Amino acid sequence: AGSRLREGYSSYGLPLGEAFQLRDDLLGLFGDPSHTGKANADDVAGHRPTALLAETWRLAGADDRERLSALLGRPALDEDALDTVRGVMRALRTPDRIEDMIGARVEEALGALDELTLPAPAANALTALARSATDRPS
Repeated sequence: AGSRLREGYSSYGLPLGEAFQLRDDLLGLFGDPSHTGKANADDVAGHRPTALLAETWRLAGADDRERLSALLGRPALDEDALDTVRGVMRALRTPDRIEDMIGARVEEALGALDELTLPAPAANALTALARSATDRPS
């Protein structure tokens, strides 16, 4: 493939990969573990530097940061602790901001796809991939 095509695929794939990861982060904390296959506490207990946690921290005031600091990284989080974290995130509208980020990255990926002159079946398949990778159910 030519360099223009490789660059086009990169311009499609990189934001799509970010959108997928953002969706995964949301599902990791707000999704149903029986559907997602991962425990809700994993990212919080592991104090993983997800965009969801980073955005929450950025938006949080002193009281919320103190509450979060007491919970982040604790190896055994019960449902009440997770509800506290989720409550702070919802109050700050962090999940909505992450949804906006997902949408922006999908649109960026689809815009890059539009710049490529691909056969219709390939373009349709890559568009469907972008949608299915980021519109995953909880």
